[in-house]
Amino acid sequence: MRITLVSDAWSPQVNGVVRTLSTVTDIATARGHRVQTITPDRFFSVPMPSYPEIRLAMTTRRTIAAKIAGFDPDAVHIATEGPLGWLARGWCLSNGVPFTTSFHTRFPDYVAARTGLSPRPFWRVLERFHRAASHVLVATPRLAAELAEHGLHHTRPWTRGVDLRLFTADRAPHPAFADMPRPIALHVGRVAVEKNIEAFLAADWPGSKVVVGDGPALENLMTRYPQAHFLGALHGDALASTYAGADVLAFPSRTDTFGLVIIEALACGTPVAGFPVPGPLDILGSDALGTEGPVRARIGGVDDDLAMALQAALRARRSDCAAYGARFSWERSCDEFLAALAEVDMPLTGLAA
Repeated sequence: MRITLVSDAWSPQVNGVVRTLSTVTDIATARGHRVQTITPDRFFSVPMPSYPEIRLAMTTRRTIAAKIAGFDPDAVHIATEGPLGWLARGWCLSNGVPFTTSFHTRFPDYVAARTGLSPRPFWRVLERFHRAASHVLVATPRLAAELAEHGLHHTRPWTRGVDLRLFTADRAPHPAFADMPRPIALHVGRVAVEKNIEAFLAADWPGSKVVVGDGPALENLMTRYPQAHFLGALHGDALASTYAGADVLAFPSRTDTFGLVIIEALACGTPVAGFPVPGPLDILGSDALGTEGPVRARIGGVDDDLAMALQAALRARRSDCAAYGARFSWERSCDEFLAALAEVDMPLTGLAA
């Protein structure tokens, strides 16, 4: 299959959306599919206000049209609701070319968290964007139900996976952990207001707290919580060693659609604590006994009181966490992605630029 993937999120950005798209693209390519990527690195771009690491591509619909038509794809997938996504969507609609989309980020809730504005007008924009798609790919049934409340009923499942070569339970702890009092609670992710990291840093905890990541709220949090350890952005082996060395991962976000860091931590044998919201509920379950497979065992803690969730997570066995994390496969994720695209009937030949 020849696939055109349009995304405003791409390398060198480091986030769950980019990891999902790049990993699935690599697997699809290895299977013999041809994937055209229309991404910001191919155009002149400017930094997004308040998210400078996200680059907004500056191009024209004619340029996008020529790229897609020249490739003559069997499927078009528009992953994000940014400038490239809107340009590709407009061209597809004008030329009768069906396309799929995916819902990765609750931008309306992010905007509300940052500005205090109502998220409803921003939801209307997203509803319009996705309504024209043949399918909207979503990570969880709970997210599908949420989108149905916004009039988007045409969803398809698209799970996420873990690189089990990198995220393993037998890794040595990060060297920074050597002199820290136990237990060690870890947070991994972008350091921004919508991630609700302050709920973690303010929670009662008898040991050490570690934050891995960078972002606009970092300096403020470092000043206000000097007792916490801020390691900055880490990747690869260094990141995996923080998961493996921690006693629990804190996931305080209330706005994420999934949470790749949850399953990465679990694969390293580290239990996860979070609020009873999408993400933790979808992966850990309301009782923190998991939602995947017939054998259920404690893999974390879920509670409206994050301190209670953290304490509950300490009761999990690392072997149970690692076994559960290993169930999340990128191969399965790629299977679902390709299956959703294959359901869409494309024009036979000759897309017009």
